[in-house]
Amino acid sequence: MSRVGRKPILVPEGVKVEITENKVSVKGPKGELELEVPSSCEVVLRESEVLVKRTDDDKQTRSLHGTIRALIANMVKGVSDGFEKYLEIVGMGYRASLEDGTLIFSLGYSHLVKYSPPEDVGVKVDNATTIRVYGCDKQKVGEVAAEIRALKKPEPYKGKGIRYRGEVIRRKVGKAALATKE
Repeated sequence: MSRVGRKPILVPEGVKVEITENKVSVKGPKGELELEVPSSCEVVLRESEVLVKRTDDDKQTRSLHGTIRALIANMVKGVSDGFEKYLEIVGMGYRASLEDGTLIFSLGYSHLVKYSPPEDVGVKVDNATTIRVYGCDKQKVGEVAAEIRALKKPEPYKGKGIRYRGEVIRRKVGKAALATKE
């Protein structure tokens, strides 16, 4: 049996979980999320905890058991605390600004790059080189952060570009350094 799937999900104060036939909806101070549960898994609400059980023991159901439990746990955490990711911009003259909900980047191209995030994901520019992406849906926050990072991925020679906070970029040795070794 799945070790992750067996663990109960504790529901904090201020979070409301509603379970219908094949849907789980979670409401909290940060927002509202829904998840469709496959018929092979059963979600049960007991007092202040949610349990995910499986109806049969075939391979597909076993693989979904822990996944469904983790998705519901992320929903509960998201509507109560929220998720956030930080991005750092590295490079001379590279910067970002926020105007009317649209991010405007200067990334060394001949033009400014504009990015409009979805409505349910918030974006804040802390300073010209730090961006905070936040929201209640973990998957959407990660997707928006990945889309912003893809605008100018960090390059391996000088490390310039947009990276996640704490991301380590593997650096390559340049041509000049190789030529001196010979």
